[in-house]
Amino acid sequence: MKLFKFDKSNGKQISKFNSDFIMSRITQTTKAAHIGCMHLEENGIVGYHQAVSPQLLLIVSGEGLVRGEQEEYFKVEAGDAVSWNKGEWHETKTDTGLMAIVIESEELSPLMHMA
Repeated sequence: MKLFKFDKSNGKQISKFNSDFIMSRITQTTKAAHIGCMHLEENGIVGYHQAVSPQLLLIVSGEGLVRGEQEEYFKVEAGDAVSWNKGEWHETKTDTGLMAIVIESEELSPLMHMA
């Protein structure tokens, strides 16, 4: 499990085309990617299981706890990202609810785009 940030402080100012915004890069793939929005209500949980492919969890709102193969939980909140490798055991849970974007692809490489 690896933890990242994709909040404003990790973005880059974009001014091309007369634009004025900050872009936080996440990932790039050339192979198929499954992208979904996950909604965990109060006391929601994604049970402990093995990732079927490399996976990236992007917390958009709310907060929760994540773990990898160790029993140590890490707090996550909006702007945090977590990646798991294919086959890696993991779990996500929340007391108060959270919304997250989930990206799954055999070709995920967030280390190249996020710090």
